[in-house]
Amino acid sequence: MDKQAQEILQQVRDDLQSGAAKLAIRTLASLCQWLEASEVSAGELDAVLTALHAARPSMVPLANAISRCRRKLEIRNDSAPASTHACAVIHEVLQQLQNAQAQIAEHAAELVSPGAVILTHSNSSQVFALFRHLSKQRRPFSVICTQSSPGNEGFTLARQLDELDIEVTLITDAQIGLFTAKADLVICGCDTWLSDDAFINKSGTYLMALAARAQAKPCWVLADSFKDSSATSKTVVLEEMPESELGAPVGKHITVRNIYFETIPGHLLSGRVSEQGVFSFPAEPLQ
Repeated sequence: MDKQAQEILQQVRDDLQSGAAKLAIRTLASLCQWLEASEVSAGELDAVLTALHAARPSMVPLANAISRCRRKLEIRNDSAPASTHACAVIHEVLQQLQNAQAQIAEHAAELVSPGAVILTHSNSSQVFALFRHLSKQRRPFSVICTQSSPGNEGFTLARQLDELDIEVTLITDAQIGLFTAKADLVICGCDTWLSDDAFINKSGTYLMALAARAQAKPCWVLADSFKDSSATSKTVVLEEMPESELGAPVGKHITVRNIYFETIPGHLLSGRVSEQGVFSFPAEPLQ
């Protein structure tokens, strides 16, 4: 694996800010740049795709995008050059990812009434695509976003919204229950949609969904088909990051955990929005 390929893989492993869709889009774009800059053999490409497929188990869109690329590539010869054909295939899948994001924004916009206050957690690129879509339509709305610690990617979202001249209230994660009462609806992203109709997202999402249910607020998750997984809540791997990130005290009897993702049961949701449309639970499209 050459230096540029190693850097792509390391960036995927180290990226704790990007949502699952954004990570997949960014990685496919980096793969295209690598293939355009180098004459890569089929064997080299296969090794990189294998490593990327397993790099982020809690964020399945990248693995699913890699699988779609593999099916189209049909790599057979280790020594054969693969750059030109592979770049075209990866770019095609990248376009599918980007199109899905735009379609979700259009469908989700139907759920937002003029002047609505939207509560969200973490920094989903699909949720931000919705916000950008509403802004372009000049639809009045405002956002409550959480700090989303550790990582504080909510700070990034707040800056992005400010640049779009969208009113945003930034809160700590611990204030979710308090501020759910001030929201008209809850919308979040999704890192993986599980086969038992639960989903994975940044830790803290479960508390937000519980608060929404307790206060009778609609709670929608944006999840395209790239996020579908055959795993269940019992079999899925949840990524745990270094405890050093938390700056916690050290002691002989202290155990620090930093599990970044959690499973959220689907029964807490109003439904799912995918590129196919808006689906309420049980899974039927809204009319």
